[in-house]
Amino acid sequence: MTHQDDGGGRGYTAAGPPEEPADQVLTIPNAISVARLAGVPVFLWLVLGLRSPTGDWCAIGLLIAAGVSDWLDGKIARALHQQSRLGQLLDPAADRLYIVATVVALAIRVIIPWWLVALLAAREVLMAGVLWLLRRHGWGALQVSFVGKTATLCLLYALPLLFLGHHVAAYAETARVAGWTMAIWGTALYWCAALLYIVQARRLLTADPPSQREARVPASGESRSG
Repeated sequence: MTHQDDGGGRGYTAAGPPEEPADQVLTIPNAISVARLAGVPVFLWLVLGLRSPTGDWCAIGLLIAAGVSDWLDGKIARALHQQSRLGQLLDPAADRLYIVATVVALAIRVIIPWWLVALLAAREVLMAGVLWLLRRHGWGALQVSFVGKTATLCLLYALPLLFLGHHVAAYAETARVAGWTMAIWGTALYWCAALLYIVQARRLLTADPPSQREARVPASGESRSG
């Protein structure tokens, strides 16, 4: 997804751009995000290479760690004032890659239907188009919404349950029901968040772009009346 969360920096609001994040690279939140990204190929190997209950459990542990670290890097960024432009890219990229990797792996293993993959992919394409329009008009990232973050968490924790529901075990039925319940809610919230971002983007696109806003601010010591 194209919006950003607190781990990477603040997004734009309809009132105008907030304080710009720093150009820091070597920060604790960025290191956490890089570690999360490095875990994506490991996750795919566990679920597609091993294809065993043991591999699935290890993959689930990796997803849980990714979800916890997603929350942690935001807390650390705010506490240590380490918001950065690089973090704006790394943090949401890690979220999206884990969701994409999990959804595709589930579809390949015939645990979820491909139409669900297409539904989630369509949302990503839509948001990519919205971000492209914003950047073309001089705006940056959208401000994250609570709905969007909730949707991401629902999907991150629903998809592992679907892996467990595919096992031949006593917990399989409970995991399958819980997994599908969270997956349905997560998908619905995912699209609701997209609609909220579109409304936010529309407000920005109908307002003055950042360059024009800055041009209208009088220079130091200059009278507004001219």
